[in-house]
Amino acid sequence: MSARTCVEPVDVDDPADPRLDDFRDLNSIDRRPDLPSGKGLVIAEGVLVVQRMLASRFVPHALLGTARRHDELAADLAGVDVPYYRVNAEVMAEAVGFHLNRGVLAAARRAPELAVSDVIADARTIAVLEGVNDHENLGSIFRNAAGLGVDAVVFGAGCADPLYRRAVRVSMGHALLVPFAKAQSWPADLNILRDKGFRLISMTPDPQALPLAQALPPLADQRVAMLVGAEGPGLRESTMRASDVRVRIPMTRGTDSLNVATAAALAFYERARDGA
Repeated sequence: MSARTCVEPVDVDDPADPRLDDFRDLNSIDRRPDLPSGKGLVIAEGVLVVQRMLASRFVPHALLGTARRHDELAADLAGVDVPYYRVNAEVMAEAVGFHLNRGVLAAARRAPELAVSDVIADARTIAVLEGVNDHENLGSIFRNAAGLGVDAVVFGAGCADPLYRRAVRVSMGHALLVPFAKAQSWPADLNILRDKGFRLISMTPDPQALPLAQALPPLADQRVAMLVGAEGPGLRESTMRASDVRVRIPMTRGTDSLNVATAAALAFYERARDGA
């Protein structure tokens, strides 16, 4: 096949067509009983997220969408030998279980998990998450990480699945592109980061902690791992004891903290602007 050739779409007019099964009932697809926990499909929604999936290590095996979205993706699909099931909006809505304004979906199998040592090998700045179990917060953190120079994400205990459909959507597909890995022993695996020269910075609303801007080393001087915890309880005390320094975002008007994704974005920005 020519590298400039786009696979012709396959027209489907029956929402019960078995070729659409990977896109069926999307509100429950992550919990399908025939898929082992954590081994389900990765679903990309919308043109931009599909484009990012095509550029990622998560290789789609099928796409479902309208004629208009196929035309918009024609250049991206050049040389991509996977079927594009072309449907109208009504067939799509019946198959997926709701009306999808974005008009296109891609489905991929999960790629093999990466090791912590792999994702931090060439990183200067990483985010380390503990207890971040809300998919929208998780997706927002990945989007913030991609836009503000964070090289990788490491998951500690109690985090949600970054490849859950909502997390991928809210991340605008960056959960597929920013490398991530899960710690195998928590918080003991923080020693892996320390041994590789990372300064471990725990974020907390504690007024005794150092202001964030004072605690971050210049980008060129040291590798940094920024630890953020669950919405509400924050990082565990045992995790903060394992870090090098505790930092806070100065607050006003009696507010003690920000949403975890917002707080992480401020920390990422403070880190990134030192190298601007």
